[in-house]
Amino acid sequence: MSQQRLSAAFIVGNTLAMWAAIAVASVALWPIYEDSALIVLVVVATLIGSAIAIVGAVYRWSFAILLVVTVATFFIVGVPLAVPAESVGGFLPSLEGLRQLAVAVPLGWKQLLTITLPVGTYQALLVPALILVFVTSVVSLSVALRARWGDVAAAGPLVLFFLATALGPAEEAWPVPVTLTLVVVSLIWLMARRLHARREAIRQLSSAEDGDSAVGNSPASHRLVGVRTVVSAVLIFAVAGAAGVIAVTALPPSNDKIVLRSTVEQPFDPRDYVSPLAGFRQYLSESATNDVVLSVTGLEVGDRIRIATLDTYDGIVYSVGTEAESSASGSFTRVPFRFDQTGVDGREANISIDVGSWDSVWLPTVGQLSEVEFTGPRSTQLRETFYYNDTTGTAAVIDGVATGDSYVLTSIVPVQPSPTAIAELTPGAEILPTPVVPEELERVLTRFTSGSTQPGERLQRMLDGLSTEGYISHGISDTEPASRSGHSADRITQLLSDQLMIGDGEQYAVAAAIMARQLGFPSRVVFGFAPEVTDGEQTLVRGNSVAAWVEVNTEQFGWVQLDATPQVRPMPEEEPEQPTVVSRPQPVIPPPLEETNNQVNVTQLENTGEDPDQREPWIAFLLGIATVLAWVLAIAGIMLSPFVAIIAVKLRRRRQRRRASTALDQIRGGWLEYQDSIVDHGVPIPENSTRREIAAVAGGARSTVLAAVADRAVFAPHEVSQSDADKVWRAVDELRDGLDVGLSRWQRLSARVSTRSIGHRRPKETTKREEKSRDV
Repeated sequence: MSQQRLSAAFIVGNTLAMWAAIAVASVALWPIYEDSALIVLVVVATLIGSAIAIVGAVYRWSFAILLVVTVATFFIVGVPLAVPAESVGGFLPSLEGLRQLAVAVPLGWKQLLTITLPVGTYQALLVPALILVFVTSVVSLSVALRARWGDVAAAGPLVLFFLATALGPAEEAWPVPVTLTLVVVSLIWLMARRLHARREAIRQLSSAEDGDSAVGNSPASHRLVGVRTVVSAVLIFAVAGAAGVIAVTALPPSNDKIVLRSTVEQPFDPRDYVSPLAGFRQYLSESATNDVVLSVTGLEVGDRIRIATLDTYDGIVYSVGTEAESSASGSFTRVPFRFDQTGVDGREANISIDVGSWDSVWLPTVGQLSEVEFTGPRSTQLRETFYYNDTTGTAAVIDGVATGDSYVLTSIVPVQPSPTAIAELTPGAEILPTPVVPEELERVLTRFTSGSTQPGERLQRMLDGLSTEGYISHGISDTEPASRSGHSADRITQLLSDQLMIGDGEQYAVAAAIMARQLGFPSRVVFGFAPEVTDGEQTLVRGNSVAAWVEVNTEQFGWVQLDATPQVRPMPEEEPEQPTVVSRPQPVIPPPLEETNNQVNVTQLENTGEDPDQREPWIAFLLGIATVLAWVLAIAGIMLSPFVAIIAVKLRRRRQRRRASTALDQIRGGWLEYQDSIVDHGVPIPENSTRREIAAVAGGARSTVLAAVADRAVFAPHEVSQSDADKVWRAVDELRDGLDVGLSRWQRLSARVSTRSIGHRRPKETTKREEKSRDV
């Protein structure tokens, strides 16, 4: 590279263009962090990276020196920019900060994909952003200033944008404006580089020719080339855009936008753990009923402690999420520092919890979590393995919480409707997995809601029916009536078909949730504790405070908490025996139970038969490969369409020249074909040059001979023969092949798809002189 190219104007122009492109591309990082620290990081990293690239270009640093300086600078500025909590005085790195920085270089990417966004300055998760911005600024500007193919530098900010988008959330912020702005900035950068390269080439050529320093170097000439460049870029962009529209129309995507975090398996899967509702009665056993499970400060009357939210019922157990269907309750992510709960209507609660006998991966919470701070001896360990589901308000710690752990919650307790307002509720729009419906449930629900048409009124009657006809028995002590544990379909059928409806919160919550689904309300079961609270005092949550309740989704309040468990009251003595004998002639119980089992089995067989891919996996495999290949070909077609269009234009131009009506026009066209090949190979040709001057620029004796033959054919008084035209075209093909000698494959391909000759100005004055000469 010549010293002239590294003029101050060239360096400043490329630096400003790169800054603009990186600034636009970095907008894609904002949804990931949403913190002012990101702005500081982008600005400082871009400035320092630019300084390294400029100094390296001016002093001609080798790749090794540039790499060493870049890595050393990264570790010097990395801690204050990407791990600010571990910096000394906000400017110097600490040993712990350097350790976290080094660890985050290979591991921070996956951590960023398995955590809830935005992350702010949590731990060392700013390191991926620092790597992207810093490396892009160093590499892009170094390529722009030093590489022979400096235009490739414009790809750096594009790569930054694509990676930031892939690391971000599924819902993009301003996708169209940011993308279009980045494309426009990149095109302007490339056009400016092209104009500069042309000026330099013409200046060098002009200074090498005595007495001809002003050829093609006028301001008007530069403006004309600039207009051609803009038109060429617009045409290429239009062709690519049209091809993209056609491809998307012909092969529309079948799924929503997929980013990297949607394809990364989350470390915490609630389906790996037993449903907490299955252990409901263990807290009511004689040994556990008075155990202090939790010590809680900050609760108000009516507050309940949530352990887990369950939304999937398969007829055996209510669980958190399902593998068969997508479920919001089954998606847990790491929490960086806090959740934004400004959209939740409710009161703020500050809850302090000391763990007693509770030992589980499920972390007790209250309301919708805004922030959690672990304060016990294992605070760091718990913090790093804490996961949360904001849709359900359920929290988990992979390492589990145990006696001695403590933490502080800042939550929003949502506003709940008054009991008298339940009849006015209407179903919400949440989508949950379809539950298995136990036998007898429809019949009992119809009896409860008979005469009601409004959804809220029917919901209220269902709750009243369970409360009125139901009785409480845990079936643990000998003094209680028999009551099976569990909440499978047959247990719920027994609850609803026995002469006396006997169960506890486990069965009533499940029955009420399924009934609410039948009434049109999205519903789920919540397992937790409902302690007796005295305002202003510490609450000891014991095992006998265990509870299960229902949440239904409504249009007015979102998720509404409902209690379907009846009040404890005496059961009729000896009275159920007589009705039992009398009621036997009514619909016989055993046949429906067998019929239910048959239906369940039939359903399972039908479901098994619906998916032929399970019987023939090779078909699904081939279809998957075909789909991938189709998308690859479509994307390749979109990317290659501009180059295919350029080659097609050149082939059509060559065909018209070769098949001209007269031999003279064929010879003229042959020379123009060779001249365009020279231009496409990057050799600048001054305007209004003669054929001999162009041959001198191209070099070689055969070029000079071809120019002389073309001149003789044009200016000679006699007509030329077809054989002369064929000889000229054979020479043109050989000379064009000779231009490729010594070039790399990439350089030869670039000449084929170059647009220089398409917008090259023809020597009209020479043509006029030729016609005048022939007339004479």
